[in-house]
Amino acid sequence: MKALLLVILAALPLSAAETLHVFTWADYINPDVVEKFESQHACRVVIDTFDSNEAMYAKLKAGASGYDVIFPTSYMVTVMVQEGLLNELDHSKLPEIKQVDPSVLDKVSDKTMRHSVPYTLGYAVIAYRQDKVKSPLPSWSMFERPELAQRITLFDDMRETIGAALKSLGYSINTRDDAHLEAAQKVLLRWKMNAAKFDNEGYKAGLDSGEFLLVHGYSGDLFQLAQENSKIGILIPREGVSMNCDEMVIPKTASQKELAHAFINFLLDPGIAAENMEWMGYLCPNTEALKKVSPSFLKNPSVTIPEEVRAKSEVIQDLGVDLKKYSKIWDAVKR
Repeated sequence: MKALLLVILAALPLSAAETLHVFTWADYINPDVVEKFESQHACRVVIDTFDSNEAMYAKLKAGASGYDVIFPTSYMVTVMVQEGLLNELDHSKLPEIKQVDPSVLDKVSDKTMRHSVPYTLGYAVIAYRQDKVKSPLPSWSMFERPELAQRITLFDDMRETIGAALKSLGYSINTRDDAHLEAAQKVLLRWKMNAAKFDNEGYKAGLDSGEFLLVHGYSGDLFQLAQENSKIGILIPREGVSMNCDEMVIPKTASQKELAHAFINFLLDPGIAAENMEWMGYLCPNTEALKKVSPSFLKNPSVTIPEEVRAKSEVIQDLGVDLKKYSKIWDAVKR
């Protein structure tokens, strides 16, 4: 049947096959999973990528309207709902929505999944070259090591990087306290003097090649990299990290709402979710899927962090008007 569907799909003119346009992070959906969906639904899936929530949001606000499914982080979902950018989900078309771990819903704003469905739970952590970095510590203080000067990268992401500095001081990544934010700015300026660049994508290739020795990155990306290069180690800062719940949403401008629901439901299927998470290195908050993954996957430090660190970790929240405090710091650090 699969072979027949592929033959039929290949024979269709491109204009005749339904096309689902997805806007997501790089390396975030297993290509084999995408092919299976295309086969089952006799459609094409076209994937565009973004490297920050803010870049994605800016593109939508500028008028981009060709996307059917988008994968924003929870705090950005809140903003998109407030802006009226998202379609309400039809739960009758999402029977696999029952698989979502209720404990994760406690950490996001859309607890009833009216507009969004949790896709992954990940962390912003540190990775390093085990062959070149001596006496590594699971701490944000690693970014101040003088011997690593100009061989370090920091996220080019306002909330993640300011959040890391706040955590290094024992403060909340969602603080609105001016004194806390001023202290974090001083930390970031020290880190900047030590860093080669602010970067969201090139850090992976740079760490792999040895150009960079210490990087700030997403757990799933670093999991994939460590699987390919045994010289790469992962550090989970003991002061706490940001916990990112990325979610699946359907924008109001979507032209393929039926197919979009089908795609979300497909990714929630336990077997598909297990296959997908083992490939991308992120934990899917899917209770049945977690029973299907390998024990080694769950033991990986970039997937399951120590409970004492998890207790200190937080989900980035929408700050409303107080976001301008963070923007002011970011502008001062980046100039």
